[in-house]
Amino acid sequence: MATVIPFSQALRERTWSGHSDSEGAGFMTDLMSGKGTRDDYVSLVAQHWFIYAALEAAAEAMKDDPVAALFITPKLTRLPALEEDLRFLLGDDWKDRIRPLPTTERYVARIDEVAATWNGGFIAHHYTRYLGDLSGGQIIRTLMQRQFGFETNGVGFYLFDEIAKPKEFKEHYRTQLDAVGWDEAERDRVIDEVLVAYRFNTELFLDLAAAKAAAVA
Repeated sequence: MATVIPFSQALRERTWSGHSDSEGAGFMTDLMSGKGTRDDYVSLVAQHWFIYAALEAAAEAMKDDPVAALFITPKLTRLPALEEDLRFLLGDDWKDRIRPLPTTERYVARIDEVAATWNGGFIAHHYTRYLGDLSGGQIIRTLMQRQFGFETNGVGFYLFDEIAKPKEFKEHYRTQLDAVGWDEAERDRVIDEVLVAYRFNTELFLDLAAAKAAAVA
């Protein structure tokens, strides 16, 4: 009898290459290795604001969906922290000083599209962003604090004050993924959408690098 692989395990295994590509994009590599500037970090935070505004509006729209609601919790909400970070980094007029890059616009449009019609697609984007924030995001926070002298101001996005044990939270999240009664075709669709989300993240880093190059040209 064939061993049935839990969905959360299949999801991780089949999206690992996309995850690695996203992490390895040059802009982020430079930022993490100390070659990036404070302005580079601010540019990343600004694009996150547009993405999370869309994702958290989608969560609000999906909160009564019986499947999506299992994953939605205020413990994960990032938008207020992002706004405080941008206020600290750019000033009170931060909203007038930021613009979405082309990839961000496509990313937001995709979140808006799937969240309106498909709980599996919403969960794919929710999983990609928030579990990533709870994992690699903590490393990013530590490095940005070290490089730019931040304490908590400027890196509030990465501080999940209401999640005392991120590892346990992620394990519970994956248990919930395994419990959703999707058939094989729907699971494949969700995995494909996670790969779409990773691709947007990789393309965003390329956009950020291109915008930086254009600014200094």
